[in-house]
Amino acid sequence: MGMFFYLYLVMDIYSRKIVGWEIAERESEKISTKLILETCLREGVQRDQLFLHADNGGPMKASTMLVTLQRLGVLPSFSRPRVSDDNAYSESLFRTLKYRPFYPSHPFKNIEEARVWVEGFVEWYNYEHMHSGIQYVTPASRHNQDDEKVLGFRKEVFEKARATNPYRWSKKIRKCEAVPFVVLNSLPPEKTKAISISA
Repeated sequence: MGMFFYLYLVMDIYSRKIVGWEIAERESEKISTKLILETCLREGVQRDQLFLHADNGGPMKASTMLVTLQRLGVLPSFSRPRVSDDNAYSESLFRTLKYRPFYPSHPFKNIEEARVWVEGFVEWYNYEHMHSGIQYVTPASRHNQDDEKVLGFRKEVFEKARATNPYRWSKKIRKCEAVPFVVLNSLPPEKTKAISISA
């Protein structure tokens, strides 16, 4: 009989950046509460600035977590009952994690080995992965608000290449404008905060 490790992960869905994570040997409201608290403090989250969209698991709906969210001024939002894929951003992130080359082909020997692997994945995902949902910039670039500069430079390169050799271009250049907002579960843009974190 094997041992399971639980990955707690917090993602800013606006930038797709993983802003907090932890691996533990059990599901626990104390671990999830501590992770959210540390992440909010590290990210400088202000009161009434954040929605936290989470699944309906015990650690996320526990009284300790809800009190912490209320103290931080974070508005909780939960997946619909019996809908396992209610947060497409989290589902996409976990699919990227599981299908990335170098995903372990054998179980982790211990929790330290699991943490080392996840730390490497988070580093790659945040700083190297060109994310299709945000115009192929890295989550860190978007999180740091550098995406417009990166996309502007990319547009200049495309336009220069097309001007140099127009016969290689059958259509317009790739779209190089930053994604202006993110919608979770079809909320209208005016109801969606600029910064949202998903756990």
